[in-house]
Amino acid sequence: MKKKDVAKNIRKSLGLEDNEVLEEALVVQTKPFSVPTEALSGDNIRNHYELYEQYSKDFNEISANLDTADTSNASSNHSRFRSLKIDEVYNLNATYLHELYFANIGDLQSELTMDTLAYMRLERDFGSFDKWQMDFLACAKSSRCGWVVTGFNVFTHTYMNYVIDLHSLNVPIGVVPVIVLDVWQHAYYKDYLRDVTAYSINMMKEFDWNVIEQRFKRTDKIAQIMRA
Repeated sequence: MKKKDVAKNIRKSLGLEDNEVLEEALVVQTKPFSVPTEALSGDNIRNHYELYEQYSKDFNEISANLDTADTSNASSNHSRFRSLKIDEVYNLNATYLHELYFANIGDLQSELTMDTLAYMRLERDFGSFDKWQMDFLACAKSSRCGWVVTGFNVFTHTYMNYVIDLHSLNVPIGVVPVIVLDVWQHAYYKDYLRDVTAYSINMMKEFDWNVIEQRFKRTDKIAQIMRA
C-alpha cells in the first residue's frame, strides 16, 4: 500500500474529509513475516502478528492526530499533546521492535561460525560468546515485561545487552539494535506458561544469524563513522 493510500485510510478512520489537511510526520506500514519456528505455536505467531499490526495502526492514528494537536496547553498535567507524544514513542518502538524480532528468529538451521563479524564482536565486548549468551539470558529472565536487546552503543563504542521495559521504558540513547528478543508474557505464555527461561533458550537456538550478521556489518560502518 502506498503512503498516500495509508494517509487516506487514516483520514477516513478519523472522520476527516478528503480536502481537510492531513500531513502526518510519519506513516508506518506493516511487513509480512514468515516465521517457520519450532519454538512457538502457529496460533501464538498469528496472535503476535495481530498485535504488531495494531501497534502500527495506532501509531499512524497518533501521528495524524499530532498534526492538529493543540500545543497551547502543553505544560498542563493533562495535556493532550503530551499524551500523544508519549503514545507516539510507545507505538513506534513497539512497531519496529516487533519487526526486528520477527526478522531475527525462526531459523531452524541456526548456525554461527567463529569467522563471522557477529561472533567476533560479541567475543570482543563480552569476553566470550558464551558470556554474551549468559548475559543475554539473564536479561531475559530479569525482564518484567518487555524486550532484551543487544545493541551497539555509539558512546561506549561497544556492544551491550539492554533490558527494555514495555516498549519505551529504560530505552538507552545512542544504541543501534542488532539482536532483539520479545519477552513480554504474551510472547510465550500460550506455549510456555511462566517459563521465560525455556522460551528464551529455545528462541536463542533459532536465531537467524544470517540476518543478525548483516545488522552487525551495517553497525560496524556506523561505528567507523562515529570514531572518525
